[in-house]
Amino acid sequence: MIGPDLFRLGRRLLKLSLQAIPDDSSFKALPSSVRIVLIDALEHPGSTIGHIAERTGFPQSIVSTAVARLRDEGLLETETDPRDRRRTIVSPSAEHRARLRRERSHRPPIDETLRAALVDLHGPDGADHLDEVLAALETLGRHLAPASVPTAGPRA
Repeated sequence: MIGPDLFRLGRRLLKLSLQAIPDDSSFKALPSSVRIVLIDALEHPGSTIGHIAERTGFPQSIVSTAVARLRDEGLLETETDPRDRRRTIVSPSAEHRARLRRERSHRPPIDETLRAALVDLHGPDGADHLDEVLAALETLGRHLAPASVPTAGPRA
């Protein structure tokens, strides 16, 4: 696999992930840039706006706007950095962490979304590859994705 192939695969996986999210999810309704900021803040609680901007590649103004929106929606909390009052520290809200825990325990696996995609691409026999694809995704997740999105408080 070469870079462009990986990019196409990543893009396809992103589309499938969005299909697997229920339509009534507030996450699905967010613009992609705001989703990316939210995910980064979940993966790196206690980060500054500047650090989120560095990791996402977005200008600081875009990150600040996204954080303000997510704060207003109760998904993130912000506080002034006590060491440098010019900086804002961003973390997932306690309410949002609790919601993530509840959703994880009640959300169906993505099996049906993947089965439909495999049948769409390969015809009825495509469903025969579901177990192999699920195993491959588990392996990728174990090696390439963050261990989990933190649901506890900020890291020390």
